[in-house]
Amino acid sequence: MKRAITRRAALKGLGTAVALPWLESLGFASAPPAATAAAGVPKRAAFFYVPNGVSMADWTPAEKGTLSKLTGILEPLNPHKDRVTVISGLALDKARANGDGPGDHARAMSAFLTGRQPRKTHGADIRAGQSADQHLANAVGDHTRFPSLELGIEPGKQAGNCDSGYSCAYSANLSWRGESTPNAKETDPKAVFDRLFSGNDPKELKEARAKRELYNKSVLDFVAEDAKALDKTLGRGDKLKLDEYLTAVREVERQIEKVRLAKAAPAPKPGMPAPAGVPGERTDHYRLMFDLLLLAFRSDQTRVATFPLADDGSNVPYKMIGVSDGHHDLSHHQRNQEKLAKIKKINQYHVEQFAYFVGKLREVKEADGSSLLDNVMMVYGSGIGDGDRHNHDDLPVLLVGGGGGTIPGGRHLVFDKKADTPLMNLYLALFERMGAGTARFGDSTGVLPI
Repeated sequence: MKRAITRRAALKGLGTAVALPWLESLGFASAPPAATAAAGVPKRAAFFYVPNGVSMADWTPAEKGTLSKLTGILEPLNPHKDRVTVISGLALDKARANGDGPGDHARAMSAFLTGRQPRKTHGADIRAGQSADQHLANAVGDHTRFPSLELGIEPGKQAGNCDSGYSCAYSANLSWRGESTPNAKETDPKAVFDRLFSGNDPKELKEARAKRELYNKSVLDFVAEDAKALDKTLGRGDKLKLDEYLTAVREVERQIEKVRLAKAAPAPKPGMPAPAGVPGERTDHYRLMFDLLLLAFRSDQTRVATFPLADDGSNVPYKMIGVSDGHHDLSHHQRNQEKLAKIKKINQYHVEQFAYFVGKLREVKEADGSSLLDNVMMVYGSGIGDGDRHNHDDLPVLLVGGGGGTIPGGRHLVFDKKADTPLMNLYLALFERMGAGTARFGDSTGVLPI
């Protein structure tokens, strides 16, 4: 049964519910410190996917064990090296052909969190498997308003032939509720914001949205009375924390409103309006989605999320960093040094966006004084190793975050490539830490020692 948002957990107004971060003044004050920490500092898990493999020579650290420095593609994560574990030698067997012929991009993305061989079809009879995030959502989702969030940048197609006979659904979806039910990602920041900060009454919600757009109001305007009453009950530290949080909410809202107003002109194609909250610049889009996920984690509206930075097989150019060629085209580099240099730039650009989020997580303090980064477990990687080879062994995988003090960082863990250690073994280790342990998942063979 879903837990209802109470007044202690949220500020309410017309069509609006602003979930709050953990505040000492609102509860658990009479409990002993250990109980307070246990109740107030949940673990979170998130999965980030990058398409088309990476330049492995620029990804893989030369050192094994303790890392002195992150280099190459991973350099943007250096400020957070103590919370970064690079994992080499993991494999995704179910992304291999296994008799099904070409279609590596579709298989890579659909198997990345499922460890299951997707059925080769571009019809309605798609089949993959439940994804790791949904296994976690089923276990811990009843503690939060949203069992999981599925975010993204590229909406992708849900039907049709996108990769050598594989349905577009395979290369467009990272999260799968069940073997035939993908969870479509939300790519419009405005839609995500409305979902996070809306009340449950549809009529009130419609009225509040109309007033916000007509009178240039903030969601915070609708909860001002509630906020004022709450402020009188808070201690000094909680007042500062609440003000900082509401300022962050308002800043994200301003950015989304700025995009909406810029897109208020008639759409170029009649009947096909562009999403109201999607920025024109890709970097702005990434940052807004990361900011929204931060707010969701911070207010404990969800503890599980997925976020592909692009769909597998994506061929978008990255002109903002001087790369006008399509990403997928470049990934077939055939060792051409010019193409490899451009692939490295794209790979590092993606890591830079992720590092932005990691830095934001580090800034947020939890109930026990730890950071949000200390209590999250994030997997960042691809279901393809080298984009030219389309190999599915020795994958580029990062584990970022402290897992509530259970995961030491600053390491490069290397597993024997010949052993073909399943990527799913890593997920078993995360499941245990989230209280969702299971003997098998996908093609797992045992819990990865991390």
